[in-house]
Amino acid sequence: MTDLKALYQDIIMDHYRTKHHSGLREPYDVAVTHVNPSCGDELQLRLTSHGDVIADVSYEAQGCSISQASTSVMTDLVIGAGFETALELYDGFLAMLEGQGQVELDEDTYGDGIAFNGVAQFPARVKCAMLGWAGLRDAILRVQGQRHD
Repeated sequence: MTDLKALYQDIIMDHYRTKHHSGLREPYDVAVTHVNPSCGDELQLRLTSHGDVIADVSYEAQGCSISQASTSVMTDLVIGAGFETALELYDGFLAMLEGQGQVELDEDTYGDGIAFNGVAQFPARVKCAMLGWAGLRDAILRVQGQRHD
């Protein structure tokens, strides 16, 4: 089990050091800002879509390794996915983090996201790991709301 824990820590640190899709890009359909007041993590996220498919997610983040690595993993999972699929991934990731180690994600679906399973044992860190995901969910809901106005 210790080897698995070390592997998960390595995955998180790899994503922290080499953040995928980091740096705000244009054009974009919607931009959101999220802050975790409990630890000071900040995120600016931009979402570009084609129909109901996420064409791009770019972001700038400041904060802990968990929040930044989780956002990096999230972008890998959702770019190219439909809004519905991305929201289902959000729900699953949140369920894992709130499951206190009782909820396991499918590795084929979540890839490096499974490395955050250990975060569930630290309730104060759940908000850190969810920061990018919350920004994504907010951005999708805003895009959908713009289309229905």
